[in-house]
Amino acid sequence: MQISTQEYDAFRDFLEKACGIVLGDNKHYLVISRLNRIVSEFGIASFSEVMKQLSNNTHLKAKIVDAMTTNETQWFRDTYPFEIMKNTILPEFSKKKLQEIRIWSSASSTGQETYSISMTISEFMMANPGALTNTTKILGTDISSTVLNEASAGKYDELSLGRGLSDDRKNRFFIQKEHHWEVRPEVKNRTSFQELNLMNNYTLLGRFDIIFCRNVLIYFSSEMKSNILNRMAQVLKPGGYLFLGGSETPSNYTDVFAMIRTPFGVLYQLKEGVSKSAF
Repeated sequence: MQISTQEYDAFRDFLEKACGIVLGDNKHYLVISRLNRIVSEFGIASFSEVMKQLSNNTHLKAKIVDAMTTNETQWFRDTYPFEIMKNTILPEFSKKKLQEIRIWSSASSTGQETYSISMTISEFMMANPGALTNTTKILGTDISSTVLNEASAGKYDELSLGRGLSDDRKNRFFIQKEHHWEVRPEVKNRTSFQELNLMNNYTLLGRFDIIFCRNVLIYFSSEMKSNILNRMAQVLKPGGYLFLGGSETPSNYTDVFAMIRTPFGVLYQLKEGVSKSAF
């Protein structure tokens, strides 16, 4: 399949409008590799035909957005956010005796980040019996219904578990079945999954104590980064925390977060006194 410069530019425009993702220049190979299977599945002969069908074929549109937004993930990615949770945030929440803790994993993909958060909470509770007497709820969202179905099932093969998960955690938090491993109920029961485009409204999700938005902003324009960060701030509780990817920072896009340095790494906290009028 060949893509002309004009077709590529039209596809870039479609993708940004559909989900906010900005494709860089000369990413033709990426588009081709991600869409080859879909083009074959739909029996489409050329990329120009793909662009023609996008305007009235909602199934094709959903499949393409799915393919272009699905990224590799792993368990306990980068390690430090989970160490910060275990050693800094959860002890703080324990002292405050919060009635409920709500956490949002905003690009949950196939569930590795969401379940890693839940496992971190389990580990803290094992090490500190009675420290968390509240209900903890973790919401995982993604634009892709395909990956959300996998996340909700909580079933993984040996290869998937090998990406960042130690044998100790595998044996402690998963049940081995005949051909796969399942997340144990005590880890899974804290979680729920929901389809969400980060360009859309967040207010119906409720308010959160912690938001994970890691390695996501890099795909958006500067304007959309600012938009996303400010709307996330609106659904954070006062003093709530935000985790971004290691190379991401909110400082160029909004001034409502303060950087917090810990022995384990950096995170961001909603500044005191920030109100909705600030947005």
